[in-house]
Amino acid sequence: MTPSPHSLRFGPHFDVAVRTAAGAKAASQTENQDNYLLIDTSGMACFLADQVERRQQVQGWPPGHIRLAVLDGMGGHRRGREAAEAVVAGLLALPACDTLGELCSRLDSLHASLQQHFGADVQPGKRPGTTLTMLELRPGQAALLYHVGDSRLYQIAGGKAAPLTVDHVPATAFAMDGLLDEAAWWEQVHGEYRSQISQAFILGNAFANPAELRDPLYALSPLNLPFFLAHMADRRALELDPKALYVLATDGFWACPSPQHWVARWPALFEGAASAAALNARLFDEIGANPPPALHPDNMTAIVLRSLGNMHETALPRAVPMH
Repeated sequence: MTPSPHSLRFGPHFDVAVRTAAGAKAASQTENQDNYLLIDTSGMACFLADQVERRQQVQGWPPGHIRLAVLDGMGGHRRGREAAEAVVAGLLALPACDTLGELCSRLDSLHASLQQHFGADVQPGKRPGTTLTMLELRPGQAALLYHVGDSRLYQIAGGKAAPLTVDHVPATAFAMDGLLDEAAWWEQVHGEYRSQISQAFILGNAFANPAELRDPLYALSPLNLPFFLAHMADRRALELDPKALYVLATDGFWACPSPQHWVARWPALFEGAASAAALNARLFDEIGANPPPALHPDNMTAIVLRSLGNMHETALPRAVPMH
């Protein structure tokens, strides 16, 4: 569980830190199929390639723009790590996006092109896949969220950890069809853990027709989500609360029978930490030392984001260390 040693530039408005591990108490030879991408305000990128952290300068990156993403290559599937790496490579080549429409269009095109790359003739259920939960932070504007799969974005504020994304799992499909009410959905998705997924980047979706995995991605929105989930559309502008913390994480953090009790510990765990790096260290240290009962040793990746001031001011970026 070695944190990133690199200094990236996220100030003056944000403090960001990333950390990844093959899994809590996992064997040393376990493959880490997770990945992440951080592109800072100067265009310096940080990500994994062959499970080793790399840095790369993105040419033409607009000053002050930030991109953050976590990815979870589908565990147990052939080429899960390679799928996550391929999406990261695509994100590195993706220009900074100024509008939600542009971001969605470019990512949907990347999804389609990677399906071709991994074999148009491959049966959909045999294709690799990866989750993608991503924030595009534009200077002086609301963040842009793009979400596919069952990784999550959490907001930590007011003593509570609240998910801001909807898991793409069978329970969500049942809720969309009116077969689960609000209480049942929350219990099945946040009160239990099931290693099933209904949609992934590259893989395709089983939302349009549960009996068939289809090629395109299926965006969950107020048009198809039940009323109690309609505020958590997959693709939306998101006003970040300057008093809140945000965590983008893969599902290794809640791969246990009663995840809601563990996640409910996060606000107290984060209390008083002086930096995003310290926040992330606490998260990994706690799950290593005092894991929730019956935690499955899955890959774990987390990006912690905290505000350093007024996010709607325009100012020149300064260097912030990411330990």
